[in-house]
Amino acid sequence: MDTAFLARLGGAARTTVRRIEDRTPADRDRALDGLRALALLAVPLGHWLIAGFTRDADGGLHNASLLTTFGALSPASWVLQMLGIFFLVGGHASVLSLRRATERGEPTGTWLRGRIVRLGRPVLGVTAVWAMLLPVLYGLGVPEATLRTGATLVIQPLWFVGVYAVVTALTPYCVRAARRTGAWAAVPLAAAVAVVDFLRYGPFADTVPSWLSLLNLLPGWLFAYQLGVSWGERRLGRRAAWSLLLGGAALFTALLLFFHYPASMVGVPGQDRTNSHPPSLLVLALAAAQSGAAVLLRDRLARLLRRPALWAPVTIVNLSAMTVLCWHQTAMLSAVVPASFLGEVPGLTAPPAGLGWLLVRLAWLPVFAAALLLIGRTTRRFEAPWTGVTGARRAAAALLAAGFAVFALRLA
Repeated sequence: MDTAFLARLGGAARTTVRRIEDRTPADRDRALDGLRALALLAVPLGHWLIAGFTRDADGGLHNASLLTTFGALSPASWVLQMLGIFFLVGGHASVLSLRRATERGEPTGTWLRGRIVRLGRPVLGVTAVWAMLLPVLYGLGVPEATLRTGATLVIQPLWFVGVYAVVTALTPYCVRAARRTGAWAAVPLAAAVAVVDFLRYGPFADTVPSWLSLLNLLPGWLFAYQLGVSWGERRLGRRAAWSLLLGGAALFTALLLFFHYPASMVGVPGQDRTNSHPPSLLVLALAAAQSGAAVLLRDRLARLLRRPALWAPVTIVNLSAMTVLCWHQTAMLSAVVPASFLGEVPGLTAPPAGLGWLLVRLAWLPVFAAALLLIGRTTRRFEAPWTGVTGARRAAAALLAAGFAVFALRLA
């Protein structure tokens, strides 16, 4: 590669790093942004490592999981499942944001609408684009089975946005609870999940309706958010953090060893029990341990991110948070779908069958990342306010998004 080009590239990178550092407010909580960036990047990394495909006789792709054939990888999901951290940081950030809005005299309802709109724009964008892509891809010869698989993959991560919007709406109530009882406000949420888990997995499991597990959705994800709110209200200190870390780790170990919870933090096809969708008590135990560790490591992480070269990528990831969440599956599919016309390509369309497949998939990760960067350059505009977009265009986008959601959810 041309040496002059590399020099220019390095100079541009240094300029970007300096510009980001100069524009960062002195009171910016870099540790929170660092934790959020880690939690965000764990989502595509986990999906890209585990999600595989099988190819039928007609060339159509179907979902498969590496964990089905290589269960020894399940402990990796303990690290890659960082949604607890994301909700923890989200609760802390919401407290600060709501406090600033209140000081400006902004009504809580106005603050909440602004937060929900920022979450909704990227979701509306990705689903509307896919609604337009489906007939085009079908016309180009992509099998219907592949389109159904792709639609399912795209819609799956978006459940998080809906749940996050609901817990965000509960922020004022979480603040009141945190001011009254501090970190203890999260305990009833964990107890509610424990009760539901006992009913669906205990001696009366055969008499319990399947829909009962859905009762874990709200308290399961609100748990870490409530801890974050308590943290933002300065009601979660180091002593409580140590209790969360040690208590969460002990509960996590006990649930695995004595109560036979599945080792994987994500769903595995063919297993009759799952820790996700809705979250089980094991997810809350992990979130508690992660939250305690995050609070204890906050100051050290903040000092580390004082280095401009480390802070710049954290800032870029945070500015593109919803783009990463909404489009990372599309980035993977941009490589997988063309490969499906070539047959069983190792690491892409060949069935995920163990360590060899995983090693090849690791080699594909830079390709997926590059695709996400390219896609993100265009789609990141969905995160910005839609100024100049007419009401008719917004209505059309909403209609397309709804159509795609119905198509995808019918397959889930």
